[in-house]
Amino acid sequence: MVTTPEESSSTLSRQLSDRLRKRIQDSSMKEGDLFMTEQELAEEYQVSRGVVREAVGRLKALGILEGRKRKGLVISKPDPFGLLSETLPSLINSHQDIKELSMLRYAVEIGSIELAVRNASDSQIEELGTIVSEMGEVCRATEITERLIELDLAFHTLLLEMTGSTLISGMRRLLVAFFRRPWNFKGDRESLTRTHWVHDELYRAIRDRDTERARNMIRLQFANGDSDIHENSDPS
Repeated sequence: MVTTPEESSSTLSRQLSDRLRKRIQDSSMKEGDLFMTEQELAEEYQVSRGVVREAVGRLKALGILEGRKRKGLVISKPDPFGLLSETLPSLINSHQDIKELSMLRYAVEIGSIELAVRNASDSQIEELGTIVSEMGEVCRATEITERLIELDLAFHTLLLEMTGSTLISGMRRLLVAFFRRPWNFKGDRESLTRTHWVHDELYRAIRDRDTERARNMIRLQFANGDSDIHENSDPS
């Protein structure tokens, strides 16, 4: 098969980006360190500036490099959750996609609840109580509102932050689009009352530092609240 110049250039840029990524990973360079200029890269690797620009563009998109005026390329720290949060909404195209994401959310929250109970600060617990209190007021309105969705997102965001882990709390950005979908709640009075009750009981369990009770309540939330909605909703 004949390779076009465009295909050849793309292959070279991909190969160069792989070599540069490995070079950076194997080095002792840290965030903010000066790397090289595009001209220096072109000369060292004996490729065109166009190939270098494309290769560097790949690494910039990954957050490994960033350009600085009058300095050249600088080492950057990748933000994996930022990348995933930008691409994730495009992946939710079917019921199976929703189910997979729901299972990911379940694994993250069930797995992190023990850390949340152990590490939550008094101020975080107080904030969680405030969120639950407002949820009660909104749920008594007996209709789904944007505010209820925002409160649910704030509640689960705070749960992840309570773990004290940057990586775990970073999962919030990965799941934020999913949390904000309007299928998180049913709109009848009984379901809204139960929504508030489960959140309130979970808050009280964390306040009392009762890990087993907190674990049971978050399981109950998934069993009777969000998960059945996710599996029966249309992502469009």
